[in-house]
Amino acid sequence: MNIGDTVFLFLATVMVMLMTPGLALFYGGMVKSKNVLSTTMHSYGAMAIVSIQWILIGYSLSFGPDWKGLIGGLDWIGLKDVTFAPNKDYSATLPHNLFMMFQLMFAILTPALISGAFAERMRFSAFIVFILLWTTIVYDPVAHWVWGVGGWLRELGALDFAGGNVVHITSGVSGLVLAIYLGKRKDAHASAPHHLPFTVLGAGLLWFGWFGFNVGSALTLNDVALTAFINTNTAAAMAAISWVVCEWIFTKKPTVLGAVSGAISGLVAITPACGFVTPISSIVIGFLGGAICYFAVFYMKKKLGYDDALDAFGCHGIGGTWGGIATGLFATKSVNEAGADGLFYGNAALLGKQAIAIGATYVFAAVATFLIIKAISLVIPVRANEEEEALGLDISMHGEKAYHESL
Repeated sequence: MNIGDTVFLFLATVMVMLMTPGLALFYGGMVKSKNVLSTTMHSYGAMAIVSIQWILIGYSLSFGPDWKGLIGGLDWIGLKDVTFAPNKDYSATLPHNLFMMFQLMFAILTPALISGAFAERMRFSAFIVFILLWTTIVYDPVAHWVWGVGGWLRELGALDFAGGNVVHITSGVSGLVLAIYLGKRKDAHASAPHHLPFTVLGAGLLWFGWFGFNVGSALTLNDVALTAFINTNTAAAMAAISWVVCEWIFTKKPTVLGAVSGAISGLVAITPACGFVTPISSIVIGFLGGAICYFAVFYMKKKLGYDDALDAFGCHGIGGTWGGIATGLFATKSVNEAGADGLFYGNAALLGKQAIAIGATYVFAAVATFLIIKAISLVIPVRANEEEEALGLDISMHGEKAYHESL
């Protein structure tokens, strides 16, 4: 065991943990004032529910001994044999239970991201059941495919350094399915953010925590980790610029919301690639990531007519897809010997592998999410009724108000 690696991953773990409260602020500021608490509860609810699920069964399903490349076994159920002692497959220089906690923070954040798509209209009881089922049926298998020893996408040679497939594509695609299934909000046209400073603060916390997310995935502070650090910041900055430039050209106003949305899009896009590409490539990835996500949010969503309330699919699904493709284009073994060369470095095969990974994740997440929400709807109502939605989910679901008139 290496004490330096252990301290490094501990700090990365708590940084990633901070991302979920940051997401609560980011999303909470963008909804109406009557729904800010219910939106916040989606993030904190995920922290509570997934934390227990992960200890009982989730970690074993994600990283336990492989079963046919599809899922981990139940050998580590209830954290049996997951101790302070290192595990040669995942944490050779680290406590195994610290690696488990680092991965827990990813598992928490992912379903919380989905909530941006169905904000302001899903019943909290249905959300609780959905989060538990989705984490077990969707997140855990995909995490095993990509990162688990023996996982079929890992064996295929597809690359995902810190969660482009596992976190962003699964959450974005699942969010899109839910947004379509639940239908539009009754007053979606009147959905201006109620507290932009909340959103800006949340974006800052996400940007900060993302360093733990991406850099921590190296599991040690080496040359690959530092490259991931540089790439993460660079892509976020470039995507913020790109999104704002697009706004300036097409709407004549560079907005604060656009700047932070662009930064998040860049962070998403660089996530799968950050430990495999050069800093110059990260500029290109960030620039295109900001522009692509801008057009997904402002043109594709309008054209197709779905109500992705807080653009979970537009930023995470589309950004994660671009990031996976970009990895197949820009990856180079000069940055990371454990990776592969991409198309621009003479290896077209990697791009094909990335396409297979992205396609498989899309299909699996979409079909499984639809089946989960359909099954839940047969037992309990999943959408707030018109009166509850008009009143606001803070009062109708939680019996609370975020803001009170001064006496």
